Amino acid sequence: QIQLAESGGGSVQAGGSLRVSCAASGRTFSRYSIAWFRQPPGEERWFVAAIKWTDGTTYYTSSVKGRFTISRDNAKNTVYLQMDSLKPEDTAVYYCAATPRTTNLSGVYGYDYWGQGTQVTVSS
Repeated sequence: QIQLAESGGGSVQAGGSLRVSCAASGRTFSRYSIAWFRQPPGEERWFVAAIKWTDGTTYYTSSVKGRFTISRDNAKNTVYLQMDSLKPEDTAVYYCAATPRTTNLSGVYGYDYWGQGTQVTVSS
């Protein structure tokens, strides 16, 4: 079992950058694929990016490809989401999630553990 905690959210103007972090407790963190999801106000939770634990393959939703970068540091039990060229439509609560699976990583229902979320607000 692992616990996840996001940090690093905040407010930024359009075109700016933020890096959010997902710190995990638990000795088997390296054997979990980690994803970031986001939930805009009044909307569902949507997939943003994921990193597979076996080989580090990364996946992105099309709207953030080329702007966001997911990475992990297993020595620090942390996954990062670097967000550049931010747009107002990126405004949401960002959640990290963990699963031991390596397939279908964009599905919100496939994750066993979730963090509490961190707010990201992008103003125009």
